[in-house]
Amino acid sequence: MTHREKKPPLVLGLESSCDETAAAVVRNGREVLSSVISSQVSLHARFGGVVPEIASRQHLQALFPLVSAALAESGVSLRDLDAVAVTRTPGLVGALLVGLSAAKALAYALDIPVVGVNHLQAHMLAVRLLPDPPDFPFLGLIVSGGHTALYAVEAPDRFKRLGATRDDAAGEALDKFAKLCGLGYPGGVEIERLARTGDPDAVAFPRALPRKDTLDFSFSGLKTAAREHVRSHGASAEDLPDLCASLQEAVVDALARKTALALRRTGLTRLVLAGGVAANGRLRERMAETARANGAECYVPDRIHCTDNAAMVAVAGTEALRRGVAHGLDLNASPSEELA
Repeated sequence: MTHREKKPPLVLGLESSCDETAAAVVRNGREVLSSVISSQVSLHARFGGVVPEIASRQHLQALFPLVSAALAESGVSLRDLDAVAVTRTPGLVGALLVGLSAAKALAYALDIPVVGVNHLQAHMLAVRLLPDPPDFPFLGLIVSGGHTALYAVEAPDRFKRLGATRDDAAGEALDKFAKLCGLGYPGGVEIERLARTGDPDAVAFPRALPRKDTLDFSFSGLKTAAREHVRSHGASAEDLPDLCASLQEAVVDALARKTALALRRTGLTRLVLAGGVAANGRLRERMAETARANGAECYVPDRIHCTDNAAMVAVAGTEALRRGVAHGLDLNASPSEELA
């Protein structure tokens, strides 16, 4: 064996799927030596959402300075790297191509493998960064601005989708409500802040449970109900805490009910909550309660590893390398690809 094959793999992760540019260096898929993130929130806030062309241009400007910063923080050089892992799907295709092109250029120049990673898989495997991560198999719930789905995760590369949103993602419902109430973008953080002093039972927002025997989700009806309530009753500063608490509780309750059903059906005893909305304190609290009530243990990545980051990409890339998976320079981006 060569020296490179004997030592724990040192992987550079790159993330550029949406509106955050990120780079990280991770050793052995567990030890984060550095993780740097450049947020574009201020650029997109005036538009109330992500503008793909602006996102792509900002990734182009930010990526290589972030790589330099990640290497400097980690104390390693480019020549120390064993592979480059990069998000290739799903996401904004222009944004994905920026990261993918940079990863392939680095891999070619350094003569090391490039590994394309599914963004959702990376979110799920971020739990591997916990000091005591769960063993496989486990039930995984991904909740973000673009995705809401339940998976039976049998191994790092084996995912069986049990249910998903039929329309809007949970995070999108929160962001659209925040925009409706003039809370800015992204709205999830502000909704959570206001909800802390509100009454979650103040407004009887609907719990969307399409066919109670299904594990699918639906949040379009909740969005409509929230919009009609604001149009009819307004959203004054005095009303906002109760409105936010009620809306947040409706989202969390729908997620918890389906997750409980999935735990009972699968018999799995480990639950992993992942994705950007997993940073929400009420959701984390409710999922822990749901797991306990169904004889399971709940695992949630640290908040910094719930939102988009490159450390999780490096973890997924490391797991792929261990299975002998690497990609060529013809690797391409895909805006939408099923996790399987």
